[in-house]
Amino acid sequence: MSPKSGADDSKFPPIVSFASGGIAGGVEAAVTYPFEFAKTRVQLRNEGSASKPRNPFLVVGEVFRNEGARALYKGCSSLIVGSIAKDGVRFLSFDMIKNAFKDPETGALSPLRNMLAGMSAGVVASIFAVTPTERIKTAMIDDARTAKRFHSAPHTVRLIYSERGFPGLYRGFAGTTLKQAGATAFRMGTYNILKDYENSRQITQSTATNFANGAVAGIITTYATQPFDTLKTRSQSAKGASTVEAFRSVLADDGIRGFWRGTTMRLGRTVFSGGILFTVYEQVVEVLNPMFQR
Repeated sequence: MSPKSGADDSKFPPIVSFASGGIAGGVEAAVTYPFEFAKTRVQLRNEGSASKPRNPFLVVGEVFRNEGARALYKGCSSLIVGSIAKDGVRFLSFDMIKNAFKDPETGALSPLRNMLAGMSAGVVASIFAVTPTERIKTAMIDDARTAKRFHSAPHTVRLIYSERGFPGLYRGFAGTTLKQAGATAFRMGTYNILKDYENSRQITQSTATNFANGAVAGIITTYATQPFDTLKTRSQSAKGASTVEAFRSVLADDGIRGFWRGTTMRLGRTVFSGGILFTVYEQVVEVLNPMFQR
């Protein structure tokens, strides 16, 4: 994503989009992971008859007391690696697709085309990066509270592959892709729409402005895509489930409201993650772009 989504993007080589997006994704994932951990725990089904807290903040406190601070970062390495790949691919895809969607005469990008470009980039990211890394992360978080079979991300990959084959790593693909298509459409689209609006009124783009735009995009994205995130988490648990099975289990456990389970903690993460992601991206672009223009 360029500073002005309607501007000429030729000054941004593909390597700059990919590297800047990857670095920003890795930083964002590392900083906000405890929010993701708690959200995932809340969305997973309880094992046994013991009642577990559904308030994500209580989940963090309970895990910290019973399992220690390190437990809050269970599966973090998988998410960081996945985020580097995901956001590298997502930013690169968005910039390339966005250029194809531009008005050939004016070079401008309408809000609808901004959203469509984001949706397309989300599908690409889900196929090549998000689904397998999310599967590993979710399985590790789920396994840590039950069987404790998985010792590390590589060990998890080997075990899932040996038991379920390659398709096992893509369990939850439908839910993940729906989430990524929607999330990227709303996140990328909203961010660029806000920037175009500000640029049209000569509002200076600063670190604070970038963070605020990213935070607003994160809020909109969370509420619009939470049901897909819940389905994805259920599908990618340690035991695994189809999207249909996940849908039925959510309805059986909590009804319609269950699809928005974990919203509070995800919202806490996406507000910060959106701000961090776009702010770091813009800063890294400023550093890398001159290097690749020489």
